[in-house]
Formats: sequence, C-alpha cells, structure tokens
Amino acid sequence: MSASIISVTDLCFSYDGRGQFILKDLSLKITEAAVTAILGPNGSGKTTLLSLILGIRSPQRGAIRIQGRELGNYSRSAMSRLIGLVPQGETFPLGLSVFHYVLLGRAPYRGLLESPKAEDLQAASEAIDTVGLTDFSTRLVSSLSGGEQQLAVVARALAQNPHVLLMDEPTSHLDLANRSRLMALMRNLVARGVTVILTTHDPNVAARVANDAVLMRRGEVVASGAVENVLNASNLTATYGVPVQVARVCGKPVIVVP
Repeated sequence: MSASIISVTDLCFSYDGRGQFILKDLSLKITEAAVTAILGPNGSGKTTLLSLILGIRSPQRGAIRIQGRELGNYSRSAMSRLIGLVPQGETFPLGLSVFHYVLLGRAPYRGLLESPKAEDLQAASEAIDTVGLTDFSTRLVSSLSGGEQQLAVVARALAQNPHVLLMDEPTSHLDLANRSRLMALMRNLVARGVTVILTTHDPNVAARVANDAVLMRRGEVVASGAVENVLNASNLTATYGVPVQVARVCGKPVIVVP
C-alpha cells in the first residue's frame, strides 16, 4: 500500500469564522508520488481545500499534516520549498519575459536582495523547456495566448522544485494538444517522486491522468480512493446531482451526462 504524504483530519473551515462552513468535518489522505484529482461542482470547497493545504488560510477545527508534521510546524520558507501552486487565475507582472517570470519560482531559494545563481537560471530554463515554451522564453508573458500563459504558470511552479504540486483547474484554458502535454507532464512528475494534486470540474480529466480521486459536494467528501473505484455512475451522480453514465474506452472510464 502506498504511503500518504498529506493527511486531513476533521477539517472545518468558514470564511467568516462564525459558521456556514465551506468544509465540514472533512478527512482524506493524499498518496505520495501520485496524481490525486479533487472533483466536485462549483461551491464544493475544492479551491478552499487547496488554500488550506498551502497554509494561506487556517481552519477553525481539524488538522492538516504533511509528511507527518502539522502544517503549523513548518516555516513559511520551508512551505515555499515544499509546495508549489498553479492557481486558477494569475495576475502577471507587467514587462516580464517568460524567462524572468518563471525565474520568480526560485524566490524561496534566494535572499531578499540576492541575485539569481547559476542553478536558479538553469532551473528556470529547464522548467520552460519542460512545458514546451523554449521558443517563447524572451517574449513578454502578457503577449502569450491564454493557454501559453497557463503553461508559463506551470513552469514557474516547476522552477520552485516542489515536492508537492497543487494545480487549481490547470486544464481549463488549454487546447487538446496542450492539455495532453500537461497530462503527460503530470505523469512524468510522479515518476520523479512529485505528488500532484489537481482540482477539476471534468471527471474525464481525472479519469485520464489521476491515480486517486476525491469527490466533494457541499464541503464534504462523497467518495475517495483509487480512480477505478471512485469514478462510477453512483458516486458521480451523488456528487453532481444529475444522472451520470460511465463507459469504458481503452480500459479507462469515460463519463457521460445523458
């Protein structure tokens, strides 16, 4: 049985701190060196859960442990090296080339006024090459298409060399070719020992790339575990509130809403 790298226990979170919990007594485990997809309709708490794992918000109750240590026992610097984030929406600094934007991912490894070292420049170049943007490295990020900008955000996170990579709806702005490239990249990261956690509205994305799946509805876990056990018609219907059918194509589940 694979070891878990993140455990969430009885997590409750409210934005106003007084009730109306977005997450309610939520418990789950994230397998190390695997792709875990978190699925659910709008308002189910997927993005909120990522922000709690990242440590930028604190729960009212419950605990999050990473590698057996409670989240609060990590320094901000240690967290920045341990976990990378590909957000759903990114505001790009004006006037930055793709290379210099990706280089921002090396900030956790440098002092406040310290210039980039050779290893920082190399990490940025390798990350750009990994996502297929080598020919765009000198272009302004603001001049790229939406899909190309999304790949630049992924490259910035990869330059950080994280052990855990959080990805919030990473395929939402990608065409078929770049979506396929990103899915292949996730699998390659797992082969290198990286743990990938992504949120998605699309169960078919999870079926193609994930090892594990977590289904959420209204801040609670409907089902979690291996993709082949979780992505069935009963669980998906309960999660999305509409009838769902599941077929198998080339050994993978394909989800259809009649």
